[in-house]
Amino acid sequence: MKQAERRQQTIQLLLETTNQLVREKGCNSVTMKDIVDRSGLSKGAIFHYVKSKNEIFAWVLQEGLDDIDQRFTDRVNSGKKEFQGPLNEITKRFDELQDPESVTNQILVYLLAKNGQKEIDEVLDRFYHQSVRLSRQWIATGQKHGVIPASVDSNKMGELFVLISFGLRMRSFLTDKDSSFHIDDFASFLKVTLNGERG
Repeated sequence: MKQAERRQQTIQLLLETTNQLVREKGCNSVTMKDIVDRSGLSKGAIFHYVKSKNEIFAWVLQEGLDDIDQRFTDRVNSGKKEFQGPLNEITKRFDELQDPESVTNQILVYLLAKNGQKEIDEVLDRFYHQSVRLSRQWIATGQKHGVIPASVDSNKMGELFVLISFGLRMRSFLTDKDSSFHIDDFASFLKVTLNGERG
């Protein structure tokens, strides 16, 4: 097996293992020993790629973004010039935005509680800016394909959508009471803003 393939398999195993452990125990309780024991990898194999569980948490956040981007890109490249299909790929997992049990949300809140540490601040900064960059890129792609009006400011709208999604993530930890702005409202807002259709 080539080194690149071995690296990819190791990373994938670490991601899957960490996702399972966070779901079962929560971020605070997961240790590197848990990850070593559950994955079956040696400490040396793991520490060859990462220095801490926080780095693995960063990978989990990145994997979520990469997954949405890949599904969006595949749908755009399917050859069909449409708006709804690629939008569906972005909104497909919107329910997770308001789920405090979501691994992404748990990791994000865990890391936010540790901000002020250089390594953590870098992870959070990278996650936020990557989220904004992809959001802007998706809008620009829609404009390039003629399904989103050129009048939409991709910079502002891209960041606005990320701000709303982060707000929904945080709200899931702040209150369990009924709210007036829901995931369906966010999806409708995206549709109206980007395509001029009524929800």
